[in-house]
Amino acid sequence: MLGKIIKVLLVGIVLLALPIGYFGYQLYHTGEDYGQSRQVADNATKRSTAYGEVVGFVDQNSAHTWMGIPYAQPPVNELRWRAPLPPQSWEGTYQALQAGDFCKQFGSQMESRPPSEWGKPIGSEDCLKLNIFAPAFAADAVPGGDQRLPVMVYVHGGGNMVGYANQFKYSGTQLANTHNVIVVTFNYRLGPFGWFSHPALNQHGSAEDQSGNYGNLDTIRALGWVQNNIEAFGGNPDNVTLFGESAGGMNTFVLLASPLAEGLFHKAIVQSGITTKTTQLSRAQNYVTDTEPGDQYSSKEIVNSFLVTDGLAADRHAATKYQNGMSSAEISNYLRGKSAEEVLTIYDFGGAMGLPSVPQLLADGTVIPSRELIQVFANSADYNDVPTILGSTRDEFKMLAAMDDTFVESKFGVFPRIKDKPHHQAYTSYINDTIKALGVDEVAIVMSNGQNDPVYAYRFDWDELPTIAGTDMQELMGAAHASEIPFVFGMFDDSFMSKLMFDENNIPGRDVLSKSMSSYWAEFAYSSTPGRGRSGTLPEWRAWSNESAEGDKYIIFDDEKDHGIRMTNKAITLAVLHQRLLSDTRFPDADSHSQMYDCLLKDTRYWNLEEFEALGGSPCEDAMFSSLL
Repeated sequence: MLGKIIKVLLVGIVLLALPIGYFGYQLYHTGEDYGQSRQVADNATKRSTAYGEVVGFVDQNSAHTWMGIPYAQPPVNELRWRAPLPPQSWEGTYQALQAGDFCKQFGSQMESRPPSEWGKPIGSEDCLKLNIFAPAFAADAVPGGDQRLPVMVYVHGGGNMVGYANQFKYSGTQLANTHNVIVVTFNYRLGPFGWFSHPALNQHGSAEDQSGNYGNLDTIRALGWVQNNIEAFGGNPDNVTLFGESAGGMNTFVLLASPLAEGLFHKAIVQSGITTKTTQLSRAQNYVTDTEPGDQYSSKEIVNSFLVTDGLAADRHAATKYQNGMSSAEISNYLRGKSAEEVLTIYDFGGAMGLPSVPQLLADGTVIPSRELIQVFANSADYNDVPTILGSTRDEFKMLAAMDDTFVESKFGVFPRIKDKPHHQAYTSYINDTIKALGVDEVAIVMSNGQNDPVYAYRFDWDELPTIAGTDMQELMGAAHASEIPFVFGMFDDSFMSKLMFDENNIPGRDVLSKSMSSYWAEFAYSSTPGRGRSGTLPEWRAWSNESAEGDKYIIFDDEKDHGIRMTNKAITLAVLHQRLLSDTRFPDADSHSQMYDCLLKDTRYWNLEEFEALGGSPCEDAMFSSLL
């Protein structure tokens, strides 16, 4: 089912680095994250905010940088599981010389953490800090008035479970310096600290407190901080572009739909986001045995787990009875009395691809609309109608397939190879195209019909990957999920897939493509259209058109050796995939064919019992994703 695919994408894809033994070397980096070490203050970076004076430093690219500025009060103790509050003012000059702690999470390989941290709680609840990157201006020459610079606020990915803003790949120094923009990155609460809704919590609090969407509220708070303070750094609060990738793209979709974010940003870029997966409150709160069953990690089931762990109940049945006898105040105090480590480790780290599937993006009706987001986007009056870019990579799912021994085998734990190439191609192409349909094309169609501002779309196709120890990475991974990030930021030295993707042979092509992509992103921030980039010399990126099948749809980003940057009219919708799937002959047997049919089309208007049975009648949950979920 589509929900299963999205669950894998949101949760599993953040930890799908190939096993280290595949190529005999480390896939994690051993250097420092950006801003990890304390830097030397430079008086030229002194700025005044609403909360006090700050000083930053000049980085290795001569950009002015401020790291670890608090944008909210620490969400600890009584402020855990509440909407973030504005930061408190400080005395003297705040030394913004080092990144703040990242938010509490499990250490993971794909987030560049060392093996000693994998599967262990790392970070802190006191994590709501932001970073600012700007071109160098003397303190008395910061742009003002019409000279204020566009602001680009980035939401990091990681399945809303892991990640942090000061990873090297998210450094805004190149983007700021090259294109004269202000870049802001920030941490937001993750996992059960970012999304958790129990009826006993915040009964007398605000609707925002009761929403359970604390990670999204953190993003809104960060944008509010930008509105009130970015002028001091040369930024224009009336020209803010919100952009994010993967979970960050999902969260950008959420803020497009959230009435609480109105006026806080003026353009949006969604990179590899999907719109269909919000969670109903009943699933986030209820027991699994309720008439409307909750998730295995619903808030009531988590309280049950705590009660059993603490010896207050013998089993889940006894815990349910015990919990039902507790008052709201008792449950609230019990939960807030748990340490951050206890809260995190009550979840099973061995869940989907190494992380639990915490219910998130809760359709509470205040922060996130109760309707499906695709329905919200059908009417410009129902969401924050701003110029928008939507995009995905061509091979979003190939890395996950590389983890599945149905398709990939290796000898002695190394030298992976694809076993059945036609089946592998069919499997990955359908899921890749479904991701694009749900996160790009179907959304662009709806938005273009219903909104006043233009919608632009892209597909990232660059796949000039090396061959490593006899393994063709182009074939195995292709234009993989998140592979466009270093091209946008221009930071290749230590991105999380750099050891698999980049070598000396592909430097020329990727450098040219990176300069082009960052130029389009910056031009969009400046003018609300990517056009021909900042230079005005790139191929024109035209808006999505629904006027005819031949009308422009999206731009393709690729190396000149593979036809370069170009527009195309080849839209992908579920209707197109449905027809293609019915006649596809690449599947090795009826079971795998019908399983794919069920996985992609169940719960959509295209699923048909007669078609399903004619293809073989094997349901999705029996086999196809058993190794992934």
